[in-house]
Amino acid sequence: MENFEFLSPTKIIFGKGTENQVGREIKNCGAKKVLLHYGGGSIKRTGLYDKVVASLKEAGIDFIELGGVQPNPRVSLVREGIKLCRENNVDFLLAVGGGSVIDSAKAIGVGVPYSGDVWDFYAGKAVPKETLPVGVILTIPAAGSEASKSSVLTNEDGWYKRGLNVEIMRPKFAIMNPELTFTLPPYQTACGASDIMAHIMERYFTQVKHVDLTDRLCEATLKTMIKNVPIVLEQPDNYDARAEIMWASTIAHNDLLSTGRIGDWASHDIEHEISGIYDVAHGAGLAAVFPAWMKYVYKDGMDKFLQYAVRVWNVDIDFEDPERTVLEGINRLKSFYHNIGLPTSLREMNVPADRLEEMADKCTAGDTETVGNFKKLRKQDVLNILNSML
Repeated sequence: MENFEFLSPTKIIFGKGTENQVGREIKNCGAKKVLLHYGGGSIKRTGLYDKVVASLKEAGIDFIELGGVQPNPRVSLVREGIKLCRENNVDFLLAVGGGSVIDSAKAIGVGVPYSGDVWDFYAGKAVPKETLPVGVILTIPAAGSEASKSSVLTNEDGWYKRGLNVEIMRPKFAIMNPELTFTLPPYQTACGASDIMAHIMERYFTQVKHVDLTDRLCEATLKTMIKNVPIVLEQPDNYDARAEIMWASTIAHNDLLSTGRIGDWASHDIEHEISGIYDVAHGAGLAAVFPAWMKYVYKDGMDKFLQYAVRVWNVDIDFEDPERTVLEGINRLKSFYHNIGLPTSLREMNVPADRLEEMADKCTAGDTETVGNFKKLRKQDVLNILNSML
């Protein structure tokens, strides 16, 4: 087990009707002027917008709005938000939505006090030292951004999708009512599930030994997803199953499952190139990338993949041919994705083969960097994985 520090300061407010507490929570943070940040019109159609506004007004919190966040959030809207916050002396950001909205709010938060361009942080040219505080009302369990130190943005200039990870970006609070997820379309629910499972598996597949506790925490969280996702696809208003998934989303990415181990993250890096160019849903892209990555790297750590197949997917060990057990575990993951309506190939996502080399080149900074830790991948490795996904 590796040395580690663990910090998870986000206050979780979980359960039915908790969105009505948002005004009080923001007031407790000492905020005077809030930017209410959201995506399309779904929070207005469901009535959540009205509840949030009523709670803010009851608490005496002044606010302005910025909607329009897209999946794979754009830096252009973040720049607009930064300008809006500066002009209106905003001192708190409220993200109402899923990971894209939260990531956008986090980016605005670090951009407001910074004298340069916010993309500097995502391009690795600068590190944020301060931020406006962010609060969250979660409507889509997927990205885990509600309690993470992470934010991912897409730059339309070149279609680069890059992440930023700094502790100051963790939200002050996250309000999580599973009832708010009842109206999610099945495909969006499935994409969210894939994102959650990917966050767990990125941490699970490590070369670090003697991490049995977090291995089993990862396995338990994966099995919780495997059990409950089919339930909510059949019964969208099943509160208990929705609650399990929503809490798994947070646990998967608040770094508890990272303690003492070194994760991989190659699959995320590869997928960012796909969704950065073609704007596919992140979870859908991950469903295609992860099995392909597994088949490419499993021989570099057969024991971990054997454990995964047996403990997570209940594959019977073939003692004469353990590799067969490993491949069956990978195939069961792929079948699970298909069964919940997700693609597992580039063709199924309508992604052509003509820009694969460009993706591999961007992913590895022109073959000057490797990606991943379980097996360090160079440009040709990434290209091989992408080609295997056609």
